[in-house]
Amino acid sequence: MKSPTFRRVAILSLFSVCLIVSTIGAQQLAQNSNSDGTTARLVCKMIERFHINQDSINDEMSSRLVDRYIEDLDPNKLYFLQSDIDKFNASRKKLDDQLLSGDTSFATQVFERYIELMEQQVNIAHQYIDIDHDFDVEEEMTTDADELPWAQTAEERNERWRKRVKYELLDLKLEDKELADAREQLHRRYRTISSNLRLTDDHEVVEMYLTALARCFDPHSSYMSPQTLEDFQINMRLSLEGIGAQLRYEDGFTVVAEVVAGGAADKDGRLKPGDKIVAVAQEEGDFVDIIEMKLKDVVRLIRGPKGTIVRLKVKKGETSEQSVYDLTRQKIELTEAEVKGEILDLQQRIGQTLKVGVINIPSFYRDFAGAQAGAKDFKSTEKDVRKVLRDFDQQGGVDLVVIDLRNNGGGALSEAVGVSGLFIKEGPVVQVKELDGSIRSHEDENPDVAYTGPLMVICNRLSASASEIFAGVIKDYNRGIIVGDTTTHGKGTVQNVMPVSDPVFRLRLFQGEDRGALKLTIQQFYRVNGDSTQNRGVRSDVVLPSRIDHMDLGESFLDNALAFDRINPARGVYNTGLSSAEFAQQLQQASQNRVSQNSEFQKLNKQIARLVERKNRDTISLQESVLAAQRELEEQESDELFPTIEGDAESGDKKDKEVFPQTFYNDEILEIAADYYSLLKQAKVVQGGRVAP
Repeated sequence: MKSPTFRRVAILSLFSVCLIVSTIGAQQLAQNSNSDGTTARLVCKMIERFHINQDSINDEMSSRLVDRYIEDLDPNKLYFLQSDIDKFNASRKKLDDQLLSGDTSFATQVFERYIELMEQQVNIAHQYIDIDHDFDVEEEMTTDADELPWAQTAEERNERWRKRVKYELLDLKLEDKELADAREQLHRRYRTISSNLRLTDDHEVVEMYLTALARCFDPHSSYMSPQTLEDFQINMRLSLEGIGAQLRYEDGFTVVAEVVAGGAADKDGRLKPGDKIVAVAQEEGDFVDIIEMKLKDVVRLIRGPKGTIVRLKVKKGETSEQSVYDLTRQKIELTEAEVKGEILDLQQRIGQTLKVGVINIPSFYRDFAGAQAGAKDFKSTEKDVRKVLRDFDQQGGVDLVVIDLRNNGGGALSEAVGVSGLFIKEGPVVQVKELDGSIRSHEDENPDVAYTGPLMVICNRLSASASEIFAGVIKDYNRGIIVGDTTTHGKGTVQNVMPVSDPVFRLRLFQGEDRGALKLTIQQFYRVNGDSTQNRGVRSDVVLPSRIDHMDLGESFLDNALAFDRINPARGVYNTGLSSAEFAQQLQQASQNRVSQNSEFQKLNKQIARLVERKNRDTISLQESVLAAQRELEEQESDELFPTIEGDAESGDKKDKEVFPQTFYNDEILEIAADYYSLLKQAKVVQGGRVAP
């Protein structure tokens, strides 16, 4: 029996927090402690100087930090007792002074207690896996940690663990696993947790602690160690240098999960999914045994400059035969996250005589280093969108363009401005409030318009930040219509990634030790109409039923989120006449009429009603007959619809995914597009797919 996403709300996020301080010599520990203290002082200085709120690190922030750090470690209240919390609370108004002086001992104190309890409770979990549970008894487990107080006694805490393990066993049992197999799977899960405890570098504790501090100011600020910063930069430039293989950690082994098409491993042909990499060596030098090594450390051994050789000792997944592969690293393009486009003939999809160009923008990426170095081929969302629009023209043009921003969490502000400029001739794109309270307008600096015809933008609750800037421009210029969830995510802030250094001497060429970077909220942005997108987002002109529209997704659900506010509208905004309130009303009514008659949307609306009902529950049954009946009902309600609602392609090889797969939800979007084009023609706004003079 297949289990949908929401069923796993009660399963622990254990793997994300399984950390332990490395055992190192006393001298090295002292050096690291001094280094961490310096990093902490510098981070505090930078937050106070550069955060948009200009707040101080004081007793109030200290109190927030105690709660934030404890919750990050133990969100489900399964480890700490109330007595532990009482001890930690003794520092509630002391952490500000400690951090400003470079003292991070509280982080270590709390973390060491957490690790002690984690090891203890994992051992208890192994015992509960093997006992005989009565799945016929009527009992429930609380799934909302906010409804739980901290356990007063070890017995009370262990009872929570008994129910937790019982639920995990029952969950696997209802997926038609034999009880013996379910037990072995859980034992493997908890053995992995235990092994992960031994794989944490000491800097990770400080990274978690300083990130908790930054998030006391707002939910998008964080501290990144040098290692985390490297991963962040890879995501922004959509490329890395290595062998082209996705890896996973499994029972102490590094296992090949997928070989990236076109990469070095793919071209070599020997490395296959399921193979275990047991040792790594460079072109010259000895092999390093990587069994039980942390996955991200393995990845760093394998990554390296293109043209260099890495040697892998591999145990074949099928035969356990061991071989050595020499692979020449090359530049790997992360094409899954880049802009893609296709032209749809609506005659084939919905029986309408219309050609629609769909452009999917997964994120607003930019290779800042490549751009700064003057590279002609640096990765840029604006460049890639322009190329797709040019391809549309070369294929004979389109009547309407659809920009799909679903699940696009944002990215570079400069790319949001650049992409917006492809669709407007001139004028402001976004207004930004600086640290001193002044307002600066970012203008479309390129008078060239890449596409002048009708435009539709698809958004959902996961469209955030730069996505909302673009959607806001299209709405405020009446440049097109917004379709999707009720509103977007509601993130109206700008973060800057700055190297950790003394803010007084930031312009020095040599800053000494690499201390990572601070991703800090330094600006707020506003639409050209003066509204912030903060908390409220950009509302859709045409709203379609959606499950995620009813989930607790969005800025307003995040701790310490900044408030909505408004400034004066920008000057020089031009009404293109390609949308209006009247158009939106007519399109919404026509869509509602179709949706009400569509059997798939009727199923979806039933799912939404069930989702809302489940969301309001704070317990889950541990009685097999009750839980099985609930699951059976959910299966009957076609849970397989959920991925297509989110706009994802069907399962299969990633490289073969469609840009805009044929689903009932996407087909309704195309119906709206056809209605929109028809309204524009009736109003003589467009003629033959072009803007009327």
